[in-house]
Amino acid sequence: MDFGTVIDAALSQALGPQAIVFALAAIGLNIHFGYTGLLNFGQAGFMAVAGFGLAVSVVKLDLPFALAVVIGLLMSVILAFVLGVPTLRLRADYLAIATIATAEILRLVLGAVEFKDFFGGSNGLNGFVGPFQDLNPYGGPLDLGIVSWSRADLWSLTVGWVLVALSCLLVWSLMRSPWGRVLRSIREDEDAVRSLGKNVFGYKLQALILGGVFGGLAGLFHVLKQGSAVPTDFNTTFTFYAYAALLVGGAARVLGPVIGSILFWFLVAGLGSIFGQLTDGSGVDLPTWIMTDTQASLVRFIVLGLGLMLLMIFRPQGIFGDRREIAIDAR
Repeated sequence: MDFGTVIDAALSQALGPQAIVFALAAIGLNIHFGYTGLLNFGQAGFMAVAGFGLAVSVVKLDLPFALAVVIGLLMSVILAFVLGVPTLRLRADYLAIATIATAEILRLVLGAVEFKDFFGGSNGLNGFVGPFQDLNPYGGPLDLGIVSWSRADLWSLTVGWVLVALSCLLVWSLMRSPWGRVLRSIREDEDAVRSLGKNVFGYKLQALILGGVFGGLAGLFHVLKQGSAVPTDFNTTFTFYAYAALLVGGAARVLGPVIGSILFWFLVAGLGSIFGQLTDGSGVDLPTWIMTDTQASLVRFIVLGLGLMLLMIFRPQGIFGDRREIAIDAR
């Protein structure tokens, strides 16, 4: 077993662009679920509209890159309005149904043959990351011995972790304000908040928009670090991985989504490297009746899933969370 390879793979993913994408998406879900009690199962939809808003604006409409970024974020705001206005006055499960259905509809529409000339079909769009990469100040890759990144990934890491830090600072500031305290109160007992004269629907819509914007940032960063916007990337797995990161770190904690995303991808990559080495025929291998090389990449998710189940049983609030913070309605 080459543990150097395991550590390299685990750290590259835990601190790499993929972890940043899910940290940003989980920060948005933290505002929705952790602080406000909104069940948004369609964060991938917010990511998709922002990513394709950027790609379409640059590739098809030939707009400036900076304006395209604004349009991408604006699309996530519009989606939050479309979802929130008809559903936020209803029970939480209606929002969950509406969001997951909307995200799937968007994914299918973006990949449909009928809209191939505009969205690129199943192949998506590319050719829009030039202005982003042109800003890259690094002259080459970074090799720290135990972990290394390419020049492009190093630039993505710099931009991504700065975005994560600024997002956490913004959430920390907002949740210490009277606005943030109202959100927590809505999560605990929205009828009591309404009896005090607060516009519960308005606060919920604001929270949905803000969390959706963070989801949009995740979508923008994903397509920029990948170099293409592909509809199949924005499936429901994106949303549930982000929820996994949130629950591991702890809901309603500023750094919970970030730590959770780092740990999640550290385990995914580390377990994948371990099982890969145990089945690649290069040393002491597991018997094929236990695991084959084609099953190694799937078994890591089984093991990780079992670990998440145990975490939810014995510490449902996550590593840094508070059990009281995960209740949608404490009455």
